[in-house]
Amino acid sequence: MNSDPAPKWRRLEPDERREQIFACAVRLFAERPYTEVSTSDIAAAAGVARGLINHYFGTKRSLYLAVIRRALTVPRVAIEILPDGPLDERADAAISWFLDMVTSQEKMWLAAIAPEGIGRDLEVEQILEEADRESADRVLEAVGLSRDSEHGNELNALVRAFGGMVKAASREWLVRGALNREQVHTLLSHSLLTLVRDIFPAVQTP
Repeated sequence: MNSDPAPKWRRLEPDERREQIFACAVRLFAERPYTEVSTSDIAAAAGVARGLINHYFGTKRSLYLAVIRRALTVPRVAIEILPDGPLDERADAAISWFLDMVTSQEKMWLAAIAPEGIGRDLEVEQILEEADRESADRVLEAVGLSRDSEHGNELNALVRAFGGMVKAASREWLVRGALNREQVHTLLSHSLLTLVRDIFPAVQTP
């Protein structure tokens, strides 16, 4: 006879519950257009009352915008895990991390870079721009630079321009199938090296 105690339901801490709801929202927004996902759908998927979604995130729109922001912002951990060593190795590792991230949340990432169903209003545009700027700051940080430097704003703009190519290349890979992952990796890692080694110094030269 098994004398082990029966498993008990564990009450989630607020942060854990919030992340559970967020994860369910990510999955649903990735699977269906914004207009076809309701807060009731998200609540049912998360196994919570609909009011809890309003408590943590406010409206469905606010939750959707939070999903977009996180999907498009490079987290600090992505920089912290880069190996020490030559720039080419760090660039290769950074692009590998990015492609792994995109692969793991492909549908949501594609939806985030071209949001539909919510309208491209000023608030959405601001979130997209802030995510691009913050992600560009992470790239600068990875190569020992900062937006606070003398030419920081110009360097950030250059990385954002590179980010436009990143999104386009990802669509060629994931949506159109014109490129495979290895080809996208080669394109992005070599372009990033050229940006840092050749273009950054040219911009920083008086």
